[in-house]
Amino acid sequence: MNQSEYRWPYGNELGMEESAETDVLVLGGGLSGCFAAIAAARKGLSVSIVEKGAIERSGAAGTGFDHWESACTNPCSGVTPKEIAEAYVREQDGYSNGIAHYIECREGYDRLLDLESFGGKVRDTEDEFAGAEFRDEKTKLMFAYDYKNKFTIRVWGSTFKPALYRELKRLGVKIYERTEATALLTVRQADGSSRGIGAMGMNVRTGKFHVFRAKSTVLAMSRPARVWLFDSDLTGLCEFRPMQSIGSGHAMGWRAGMEFTMMEKTVRAEFSAAGRSFPPYGTGNNHNTWYAATMVDARGVEIPYVDRDGKELKTVSERYYPADGQKFFLKGGVIDNPKYEYRGPETLDFGELVKRGYKLPFYADLSRMPEAERRVIWGMMVGEEGKTKIPIYRNYTDRGFDPEKHMLQSYGTGWQSASFLEQERQFFGAPGGIMHDWDLKTNIDGIYACGDQLYASDCAGFACATGYYAGRKAADYAKTMEFTPFDEKIQKDIEAEKERLYAPLYADSENGVSWKELNSAISKAMQNYCGGVKCESLLLEGLDLLKSFEKEIVPALYAANPHDLMRTHEVLDILTVAQLVLYASLARKASSDTLCFQRSDYPQQETEAEKRHIVIRQENGEPVTRDVPLDFFGDLEEEYEKRNERYIREEAASRE
Repeated sequence: MNQSEYRWPYGNELGMEESAETDVLVLGGGLSGCFAAIAAARKGLSVSIVEKGAIERSGAAGTGFDHWESACTNPCSGVTPKEIAEAYVREQDGYSNGIAHYIECREGYDRLLDLESFGGKVRDTEDEFAGAEFRDEKTKLMFAYDYKNKFTIRVWGSTFKPALYRELKRLGVKIYERTEATALLTVRQADGSSRGIGAMGMNVRTGKFHVFRAKSTVLAMSRPARVWLFDSDLTGLCEFRPMQSIGSGHAMGWRAGMEFTMMEKTVRAEFSAAGRSFPPYGTGNNHNTWYAATMVDARGVEIPYVDRDGKELKTVSERYYPADGQKFFLKGGVIDNPKYEYRGPETLDFGELVKRGYKLPFYADLSRMPEAERRVIWGMMVGEEGKTKIPIYRNYTDRGFDPEKHMLQSYGTGWQSASFLEQERQFFGAPGGIMHDWDLKTNIDGIYACGDQLYASDCAGFACATGYYAGRKAADYAKTMEFTPFDEKIQKDIEAEKERLYAPLYADSENGVSWKELNSAISKAMQNYCGGVKCESLLLEGLDLLKSFEKEIVPALYAANPHDLMRTHEVLDILTVAQLVLYASLARKASSDTLCFQRSDYPQQETEAEKRHIVIRQENGEPVTRDVPLDFFGDLEEEYEKRNERYIREEAASRE
């Protein structure tokens, strides 16, 4: 079909505007956004949720996930929320989100029970794994990684988003699907601070413009992506998260003057659209979803596991238990920069294995594992995690892969599916994000954040727990507020956003630039000027180059239809995030292994006295920074309990 024969299948609503009022406005319909909306709706308020995909399967967890971390209050747990939350903070040398991690550890199991009540599958109700070492026979809960302390639960995560969607509808939440939030609405208060009063957006199929007036707003969108790596022809299976999860909430917040921290932290890429990576979890390894698969070398010689003390483990069972004198271990080998006293059993170092005579390539050999362990890795974990259900589990099985007979080759290092260069970076492993207080409120009054919008964000349990927490705090705030009338300034802001949004539809189609070209240019610029090793001159050159893109390329961007327009604005948000990263990198004048941050002009590692959060925002187009102590949140248990007495009482009563 040539372009002249192509017809856009949706109605044309360009030029149309729809306005709506809602007590609580939630931007983003992933796990955290759904739970934020549910929490607010349970308090009897009107709630609207805006999602540019289809909520039933949208977001990073839309296709599933295989485990629920930090369910510290489940009846089998051998650890407390405080123990695990503090371990998360220590594991990152203080560069972690103590507030959000404590919420995750304290309320995560509550949200899992919610999901079960909505129809999600949490327990082995069909007794498929009856008698397995990782299964509790009384509760039928199944555990991963640490079989002694039992605070990480294996789940059927592919059932969760449909269950959340049904609950949103049951509660009467107003759902705006296929609608992209593009900008926040704020007003200046008497003391000079800003307050959020809603947001704007557009329908990505029809082009209709939306204005949402709200008493409070929750940002629940994704972490940034496609900043360093982009290949327009090889996205799909080579990208772990959905292609449209690119950090628009970060860009919206930055433009509105919101504070961020740790945005200088990026890690060498693991999964990407670079074209070199294999489908995530589609190669044999022994980390995360595949933990603790038996690994062998090219000759079939088994590669030993060792505990934190270097003791070789003789049985598969031993891989799932702490070492002598070790209280617990975190995440079974996928923690960042694991500390000696907290690292769980892992295979020996890759380079050390080669030195000891093991022959490449290596393979995951599930046939050498107990039958239940083999089935729970291949068939549940691989099958529920990310995009594994169809492209990995079903396709491999249909083509004859049998884990009782066959092995899968391991590529790259660790759980990566390829090896990447230092300048090829990603926001992985507790990345930067929005700075907030104990209510998960941003520096803009009335705007809250959760999930991957927060700095040092984590996985599914983190998203659900912080989403619910932010939703109930936003609801409490909304109860104290009235709708703000739209004055002349707000109307001008709305008209300016309309003009910005629709400009690419009216650009020169013959000589225009596509979003793919700009995304590729941004990625190459970031590799060249903000890669593995940074310095002031490179960072400034990078900023100049990105600003030249704004002047020369952005006005030439051309979009043929509303979907193309959505992709174009995604890349404009990527451009904004890239500049935020450069500003944050300029502000940190020391190297830090914990932050995966190296500057050649400041090669020395920061001292203990120098460690702090550098909090950054923009004001009139210029970056403004302030320093915050790493332990600003105080005693996690005490601070949480004095702010959440009502929730503690109500949740205890409901579980009884």
